[in-house]
Amino acid sequence: MTDETATQLPTPTGYKILCAVPKADDKFGDTLVKPSEVARVEEQTTIVLFVLKLGPDAYKDKAKFPSGPWCKERDFIITRAYQGTRVKIHGHEFRIINDDTVDAVVDDPRGVTRAG
Repeated sequence: MTDETATQLPTPTGYKILCAVPKADDKFGDTLVKPSEVARVEEQTTIVLFVLKLGPDAYKDKAKFPSGPWCKERDFIITRAYQGTRVKIHGHEFRIINDDTVDAVVDDPRGVTRAG
């Protein structure tokens, strides 16, 4: 296997949603630098995702989503930790999640973390 990397993002199929995982802060506050392992774990367990693409069948089930879609492209959403299929492209993590696993939409995700 070579060091070749993917050149484009996957297109979600069916009722799936493609999300980017926001980069974890590399500092505690303004001065203390986080160990890289701490930042890596924060990214893996994040509950905040950025919606990139909706699959063609996402939110089409009128019985399940009578009020319409729960989110749209370019929304920051909250979902459960470790949710979805994890994919790395060019060193950045993405998740492919089900449309019904979106728990909330948040306007400003800064400061939103998983309670421990």
